[in-house]
Formats: sequence, structure tokens, C-alpha cells
Amino acid sequence: MKKRILLAIAGLVAVSLVVFGPTLLNLYRLQQFVSASEDAYRADGGPWPHQTDTCLGCHGVKGTSVDQGYPSLAGQPASYVAAQLHDFASGKRANPNMAPLAMSLSEAEIKSLSEYYARQPARSNRYFEADPQLAAQGRQLVEKGTCAACHGARLTGQAKFPRLAGQGHDYLLKQLEAFAAGTRTEATGTMQRVAAALSPKDREAVAQYLASLNPEKE
Repeated sequence: MKKRILLAIAGLVAVSLVVFGPTLLNLYRLQQFVSASEDAYRADGGPWPHQTDTCLGCHGVKGTSVDQGYPSLAGQPASYVAAQLHDFASGKRANPNMAPLAMSLSEAEIKSLSEYYARQPARSNRYFEADPQLAAQGRQLVEKGTCAACHGARLTGQAKFPRLAGQGHDYLLKQLEAFAAGTRTEATGTMQRVAAALSPKDREAVAQYLASLNPEKE
């Protein structure tokens, strides 16, 4: 009798494993994934919530945007990010989304955010495919304009000059047009003069070229 009961139990266990085994295994894997994700989240910036959580929707995870209309902050010089946040807060640089966010930040928070994004590795813009002819034209214009003098040899930014390599095409074009129109300015006036000297087609070519560059360290 006992033997039959044991065999019945063993049979039920075997059937349960066959029927529910894959589901249980998937639940275990999900639990492991959630635990690992939580650990990674805490390691990246402490317990929930992070300051950077507000930035995710536009600027992407760890500052790498997947939208061509928003800039990637990853790898941007800390002094540049801080300067832009101050400009948004003061109204010197107009943006209806960034202004209230920047105004709500303390100096310590601006410093923390700027340094966080500066530490993140810059990634290539893999969501954009440049037109080869326009990109080639853009390269000539960028080299002729000696953009590297301010933005660094690989156009990955330095000091208060931003990373251009691998930024979103639409964002780059919009900024060039804003500088050309005078709706965005910078202290030296260089960008206004450079952008205004370019034709609309030239600005498109420059944006195509810059968006296609790989900023990742070799």
C-alpha cells in the first residue's frame, strides 16, 4: 500500500514538473533578472529614486538617447552640462521642458548630474543612417570650419564645448538652425557666425556627418 502511495506521489511530481516546470523555471529566471536589475540600479546611483530618472524619457538610459530629436548626455563634459542647466534655469537658453526642471535643481544637484553624465561612456548613434554624399560634404565643411579646435580632435567635447559626435541628427540640425537664426546664442558668438554662414543644405550635411560619427573610445 505504501509503495503504491509513493509511486502515485512520484507520478504526480513527475507530471507537475512536465506541466509546470517551464513556467516555474521562467519565474525563477524573472526573479533573478529583477534582482540583478535592482542591484545594478542601486550601484548606478543609490536607492530609488535617482535624480536621473526624470531624464530617462528624453535623454535615454545613462544619457544615451534613442530619439534623434534629443541630445545624448553621456560623455558630455561636466562643465558643459552644468553651464546649460544654469542657462535653462536663468532663461538664457529657452526650452519649455528644461527650464522648470533646471530651476528646481540646487547647485549640488546640478554638480551631481553633470558629473554623473560625464562619467557615462558615449555611444554611437546606431538609430541613424546617414546619406553618404551628404555626410561626405558635411565632413569637408566640419574640417574646413576647424570645429575640432573647440569640440576636440574627435568632436567628443572638451571643457565647456559639447560632444557633437554621435548626437541625434534632428537635434544637431535644430541647434544649427537656432544659432543661424539667433534664437540660440553662446558667449563668443562663434557658433552664430559659423551657422549663419552655412546654407540650409550645408547645415543638413553637417548634421548628417556629425550624427554618423562614432564617439566610442577606440
